[in-house]
Amino acid sequence: MERAIYDQMRVLQQDHWWFAARREILAGEIARLPLPKSAQILEAGCGPGGNLPMLQRFGQVAAIEPDDNSRAYAAELSGADVRFGLLPQSAPDFGKAFDLVAAFDMIEHVPDDAGAVARLADYLKPGGFMVTTVPAYAWMWSDHDAAHHHKRRYALAAYRRLFDNAGLKVLRASHFNSVLFPPIAAIRLAKNAAGLTGGDEAMPPKALNGVLKALFGLERGLLRVADLPFGVSILLIAQRPAQAPA
Repeated sequence: MERAIYDQMRVLQQDHWWFAARREILAGEIARLPLPKSAQILEAGCGPGGNLPMLQRFGQVAAIEPDDNSRAYAAELSGADVRFGLLPQSAPDFGKAFDLVAAFDMIEHVPDDAGAVARLADYLKPGGFMVTTVPAYAWMWSDHDAAHHHKRRYALAAYRRLFDNAGLKVLRASHFNSVLFPPIAAIRLAKNAAGLTGGDEAMPPKALNGVLKALFGLERGLLRVADLPFGVSILLIAQRPAQAPA
C-alpha cells in the first residue's frame, strides 16, 4: 500500500466505525472457536497493529508485516513478536505452529493468493483454525481498491476454492458488512460512473461515526445465527484437518 494509507490506518484503526465494529465482529467469531487457553495466534499482514490487542484476548500473538514503519508501530502498540515477511515467498519461521491464523483484509493484496493461503495453512497445528476476511464483488472495484493496492475483489465461491485447494476444511463462508451494503455500493458505483477519485476512509463526524459503528456492529449478533447472503466483505473460517486423509 501507499505510505499515506499506512499512516492513515494508524490514525483511524482504533475509533473509525469500520475498524472498530469489524474488530468486535471478528472477536465474536473467534470466541466461538474451541481454542485452547493461551492459544498460539498469528496475524498475517497486521499493518499498524490495530487487531493485535483484540487477538491477545485469546492467547499469545505473533504477527507478520512487510512495512517497516507499521511493523515497528504494531510491536510497540502490542508488545507482540512482529516479523518481516511477504507471502508466500518470504514468510518467516517462528519455530512453532499456531492454533489460530488470522488474515484480515490481507489476501487481496497478494499476487499469488493461492500460494499465500497454502503457506498460511502450513503455519497451523493439526486441528488449528484460520479466520480471514476479504472484499467482495469485482463489480464494486473502486479507487479505494486501487489506492490500497488490491489485486482483486472476490466472489464467495472462488474465495472458498482457495481453501479447498489448500486442503483446509471450510467451516464458514459468509458475506458481512451487509447492513450498510446498499449505501456503500450506491456510493461506490456513483463515484465510478462520475469518474471521481479519492478513497472513502476519512473519519466521519463523531455522531455519524457512532451510528455507523452501531449499525455495522449489529452483524455480530446476526452472524451468530446465520450466514449473510450479501455484503461488502467476505468472512471465511477454515480448519486444518487433525490428520492427513488416508
